[in-house]
Amino acid sequence: MKKKYNYHIIIFLIVTSVIAFSPVAANEFINFDDNGYITENVRVQQGITLQNVQWALTTTYFSYWHPLTWLSHMLDWHLFGANASGHHLMSLFLHIGSVIFLFLFLYKTTNHIWPAAFAAALFSLHPLRVESVAWASERKDVLNLFFTVLCFYAYAFYADEKKVSRYVLCMLFFVLAVMSKPMAVTLPFVLLLLDYWPLNRWGNPYHENTKNGFSSVIKLIGEKIPFFCLSLAASAGAIWAQSKEGTVASLDNVPFMIRTSNAIVAYVSYLGKLLWPVNLAVFYPYEYVLPPWKILFSAAVILVITLIVMYYIRKKPFLFVGWYIYLGTLVPVIGLVQVGSQAMADRYTYVPSLGITFVLAWGIPSIIENQKLRKRFLAPVAVIFLSLLMLLTWQQCHYWKNSVTVFIHAISVTKNNALAHNQLGLAFYEQGRDREALYHFDKTILLQPAQDSAYNNRGAIYLKYGRTEQALQDFNKTLAVNPHYVKAYNNRANLYIQERQYRLAMEDLNEAIRLQPDYVLAYFNRGLLSAGLGDYQKAIHDFDSVTMLNANHVYAYHNRASLYFNMGNIQSGCLDAQKACALENCQIMEAARARGYCR
Repeated sequence: MKKKYNYHIIIFLIVTSVIAFSPVAANEFINFDDNGYITENVRVQQGITLQNVQWALTTTYFSYWHPLTWLSHMLDWHLFGANASGHHLMSLFLHIGSVIFLFLFLYKTTNHIWPAAFAAALFSLHPLRVESVAWASERKDVLNLFFTVLCFYAYAFYADEKKVSRYVLCMLFFVLAVMSKPMAVTLPFVLLLLDYWPLNRWGNPYHENTKNGFSSVIKLIGEKIPFFCLSLAASAGAIWAQSKEGTVASLDNVPFMIRTSNAIVAYVSYLGKLLWPVNLAVFYPYEYVLPPWKILFSAAVILVITLIVMYYIRKKPFLFVGWYIYLGTLVPVIGLVQVGSQAMADRYTYVPSLGITFVLAWGIPSIIENQKLRKRFLAPVAVIFLSLLMLLTWQQCHYWKNSVTVFIHAISVTKNNALAHNQLGLAFYEQGRDREALYHFDKTILLQPAQDSAYNNRGAIYLKYGRTEQALQDFNKTLAVNPHYVKAYNNRANLYIQERQYRLAMEDLNEAIRLQPDYVLAYFNRGLLSAGLGDYQKAIHDFDSVTMLNANHVYAYHNRASLYFNMGNIQSGCLDAQKACALENCQIMEAARARGYCR
């Protein structure tokens, strides 16, 4: 009978998750991180090759070392190409897999089927899950959780029977979780908490004469020394990667007291969104001046909850474990080491919310002692509650339809959101809605005068309409704010070419390539510039680089074929013309045939 319930619950979890997240199948990529991770990443689009595997294992691009995430994106591109639907559905598949294994773990370790089922459903259907599932760039989140929950499940079997093979399997899943997202470094501490509940491996450290007292806890800590060592190494690597990429804010820009205040408020804000999931946004601006009452109130809430769970640590151990999972797994992203400019992010709750899920799933039934009342009351309330969450999640998924909808929504539910204005402006610019784009870039700069991207984007619009003086001012301002902004070098080079300042243009393109050696557009533009200046060999060399980075760059083949014909290299020209024609640009091939060069 229990097996039958298991199957029914798993089917329920799959069906409800698919319904709640069904809108993601029609969603597009967005212009925030998806370009760097997928749509403009030549490594990802080349697929899984030996060279790209080596790159994935060594790169700190995007401020992370997460090779498994890169390989996952490469596989997706191989399977689905630019079809965003496939990428989103793969993330949903991983999310559902995590939910199923979460249920199996909780049921195995507690033998309470209905709280385990409710916990899995609550976690799966909560609107805070949307950012991790619906945002293609957050593949690292769903991969991390998938291997984290597999680690839980493997650890439960190891706790039953301490076999080396089970220990190794548990460690393997931990390593895979870290290789998906460094946030998994807290996993050894979570396993130690799970030893207390639901695995009951701590013994009783509260009585002096109990054999399984504190000595059992020491043994459990010793058991996890390899995990802690890996965690320490991964933590150091993550901090190094983020520092190397320049995404860690200095203490001069964000003083430690401000970080601490934001962290205290964020803990309670996340808790509030877990309990009342409204006004969710892709980006929450950092507040550098928080009201003292908000900081004190948040600190009081944290203190009171902590005292309550410590008071009930023996009678209701799930409160202690759930609360400290929440507190502990948020530490890497709570902002004490400030990465990026967000105050908080919904995706950061993906793993920590497991703790609150445990608290609610076992805490609510424990309040109602009458068994009959519990059966009559909890089941219908749970159905209504989960149905409401499904509806909210379904609606939240629609906000992620595309760049326009997600950032319009962010602006509507937050204040002074400079990043959202900038990304919305960029989305309008890509749609040719230049007037609306210009408004949002102006708004961005008004809210955040040091926003490098907004100056660059506004400069691109000015250049498009021939307002070269204003465009040059904006590109210069971009590079004054951020001397490593490669797109600004490329854009300024285009301006210099229009102004026939070819030497300056070449300097900017050289600098863009130096800063980003796989920047396809800069190689292509430098090739065009060299060709126009009559340096055919240098131009061909740049087009070679383009085709090595992007084997489907039709215009590189087209232009290289033209150069070969001009140099008298008919055979190479015909080969490139054929490649261009195979990519649906036969103009150069038709011209070559007309001149009798190619058959």
